[in-house]
Amino acid sequence: MEALHQLEIIIVLLAVVLALTSVARKVLIPYPIILVIGGLVLGVVPGLPTVTLNPDLIFLVFLPPILWAAAYFTSLRDFRANLRPISLLAIGLVLATTAAVAVVAHAVFPGMGWAAAIALGAIVSPPDAVAATAIGKRLRIPRRIVTILEGESLVNDATALVLYRTAVGAAVSGTFVLSETLLQFVFAAIVGVAIGIGVGMITRWALHLTEDSFTEIAITLLAPYFAWVLGELVHASAVLACVAGGIYLRQHFSEVVAPATRIQGRAVWDLLVFMLNGVIFILIGLQLGVLSEAVPSGRFGSLIIAGALVSATAILVRLVWVPLAAALPRLLSPSLRARDPMPPWSYVFIVAWTGMRGIVTLAAALALPVTTASGAPFPFRAEIILISFSVILATLVLQGLSLTPLIRALRLEEDRGLEQEEMQAREHAATAALARLDGLTGEDWLMPDHAERLRVHYGRRLERFARSGTVDEECTVEAAEAFRRLRHETMTAERLALIGLRNDGTISDEVLHRLEHELDVEALRFGLGERRATT
Repeated sequence: MEALHQLEIIIVLLAVVLALTSVARKVLIPYPIILVIGGLVLGVVPGLPTVTLNPDLIFLVFLPPILWAAAYFTSLRDFRANLRPISLLAIGLVLATTAAVAVVAHAVFPGMGWAAAIALGAIVSPPDAVAATAIGKRLRIPRRIVTILEGESLVNDATALVLYRTAVGAAVSGTFVLSETLLQFVFAAIVGVAIGIGVGMITRWALHLTEDSFTEIAITLLAPYFAWVLGELVHASAVLACVAGGIYLRQHFSEVVAPATRIQGRAVWDLLVFMLNGVIFILIGLQLGVLSEAVPSGRFGSLIIAGALVSATAILVRLVWVPLAAALPRLLSPSLRARDPMPPWSYVFIVAWTGMRGIVTLAAALALPVTTASGAPFPFRAEIILISFSVILATLVLQGLSLTPLIRALRLEEDRGLEQEEMQAREHAATAALARLDGLTGEDWLMPDHAERLRVHYGRRLERFARSGTVDEECTVEAAEAFRRLRHETMTAERLALIGLRNDGTISDEVLHRLEHELDVEALRFGLGERRATT
């Protein structure tokens, strides 16, 4: 009966997620913010059952597919191009935020040791990958800003969790060794990335062996969990394992699966990530009632003030760090300044202001041990959890709600770089298809009428850089099959040409996604959904 009761709660939460998401689209507010607010409202409704989050459930069930999907849709070219700012934010800013928050927490709670204070700083230091992606893309922020925010949120969890585990270990055991912490960080990063690439390679090999769309999609769903579990087993960074695996698989996915698998897989993954995001954000809001009951009523007000101080510290450190990280490297390196001029101040401010915390912060706070090695209660555990929740609300709700009017007030320039890349890619793909047509001249199965029709088709595309009308098929089965084979050859040439442009850095993965989807839809129309590009 208990399991049935939990299932009923999940069904109700899913219904609420769908309703609130529809509201978010109408009021033009990113859905994570609406869901958190909705969870807060539900949390104070009398009579509703208490929903408690299990941190192990968040780390194992929710995070792997969310991180994998976010990494999968990250452009490797753009990530490399912005590696310097991403590293300064994902490593430098996490360290700075952790230190500043630890100092404030140690001052606000005189009895709090440095280990517990550093644990709190590590918990609230990493902005959330889900919030950054959902809010950044929803508000049409310029592409480079989105790339930096997404890249930061993918990597910073690894830095924060290493600091978190070190601080928690020191609080539990009472000992701390700096050299061991540094070695642990290097080990976690290197081995985590290696595991991710290894899982990606195995996934690629498994996809190459199978020819069933459902099996292939199931393999992609299992891959992030394998990467996460392996990372945890060897005490490496499971976060970086999922990130590296998702990025690696994206680079080879177009070559090893058929168009039908890509289209069906995209639908399955979009639905899965949407539901996971929706449930986790509404659960964040529901935790207020649970957390408030764990704190004595007489201390609740003082903890809210402490939460406000910590939230202000985290926000202020980011506002100071981002401009310095953007300006100092250029001041110290004239070559960098010439190669990559200082971005507009409005871009810098948006990056500095967009630092929403989310599921990793809450999960890490809830995962704090109850007791130390001596059997004593973990110091200030309830206070750390409530303050972490306060930081999530302050950054996600308050900062998130301010982003829309802020972006409108700043009047950010529209980024047309992807449109230009898309036009270039369309022209290159059409040229490759025409070259393939010329290469097939003389084949026994080739019908001249079909070849001529496709030449006209691609000729029009070259003239307009847009898709032309459909081509009528012949009535006979043989003629239809011959035309499908010819169409498969030309679309394969287009696909491989686009992959080549992505691989050499001419276009981003986002442009490849967009144009590849068009080719996949066209392949389904011609009955070529099960044929791979390499066949």
